[in-house]
Amino acid sequence: MKRLADADHAHAPSSPDPAPSRDHLLASLALGFARDGHTTRLIKREHFGPLRVQKPLYPEDPAICHAVLVHPPGGVVGGDELQISAEAGEHAHALLCTPGAGKWYRANGHVSRQQVQLQVGAGATLEWLPQETIFFDGADVALDTTVHLQHDANYIGCEILCFGRTASGERFTQGRVRQRLTIQRDGKPLWHEQGSLTGGSHQMQSHLGLAGYSVCATLIAVGPTQAPAFLQALRERTQAATGGIGKFGATQMKSVIIVRYLGHASETARQVMLQAWQLLRPALLGHAGAVPRIWNT
Repeated sequence: MKRLADADHAHAPSSPDPAPSRDHLLASLALGFARDGHTTRLIKREHFGPLRVQKPLYPEDPAICHAVLVHPPGGVVGGDELQISAEAGEHAHALLCTPGAGKWYRANGHVSRQQVQLQVGAGATLEWLPQETIFFDGADVALDTTVHLQHDANYIGCEILCFGRTASGERFTQGRVRQRLTIQRDGKPLWHEQGSLTGGSHQMQSHLGLAGYSVCATLIAVGPTQAPAFLQALRERTQAATGGIGKFGATQMKSVIIVRYLGHASETARQVMLQAWQLLRPALLGHAGAVPRIWNT
C-alpha cells in the first residue's frame, strides 16, 4: 500500500502505446439530478472534451433516472485524464452506467488518470455501475473516487478490474494501477481504501494481492444496516454465481456492505456482482434489480 501522491513521482512504464499517437486529452463531465414530483430529472449536463452522456432514460420508474456515460475514443491513452462529477439532489435517484468496457492503454511514459466525484443529497440515491475496466499490459493508471453522502443518502458502487487482455493471452507483467476510494457521510469518513499494484510484482501472486488471479471485482453498498440472515443469503446467492472458481467474500461493517470477488473471467465477475446487486438493491432501496438494458447490447 502507498499513497497515490507518492506513487505519481515514480518512473512510468515506457512500453509503446498501441493506440494511434495523439496529444493528451482532458475530458470532463458534470451531471446534476433533481427530484421533480414523482420524477428524477437530469437538470445539469456540462462536458468538455470527448466525454458525453446519452439522453436520460426511464426503463423502470420515472423516479429513477438512468444515464449512460460515453467516452467516444473508446480507450484512454497514457497522459489522458477523465474527470466525472455527478450530484443527486434531495430524494433524487440516479443510476450511472457505461455502454461497454473501459480500456486503459499502455503508458508511453505518462500517467493516465480518472477522478470521480459523487454528491448524494438527503434521502437521495446514486448508483455507480460502470462495466468492466481493462488495463492493457504496461498501463500506468491512477483512479480516485470520492463519494459525499448527506444524512440518510444511499449509495451502491461496483467495479470490475481486468489486469491484461487475458482473452488474447496478455498478462499484466508491467505497469501500475493505483486506486483510492473515499466515502463520507455528512463530512465524516465512512469508508476509505487505497492501494497500488505493480505489474509482474509479487503482489500479483500474493494472497495479500491478487493471489494469481487477473480479475478483481468489488461492490460497496451504503444504506440501512441489514440483519445477519440477509448477509448469509447474500453470501450463498453470490457464492453460487462463482461456479466454484475464484475467491469470494461479503462483509458488513455498520452501514457499509462490501462484496469482493477474485477470478479469471470478467463475465463470471459480472454475474457475481449482478447477483449481489439484485439482492442488495431491493433490501436497501426498495427497488428490484432490473439490469440496465445497455449492458445487454
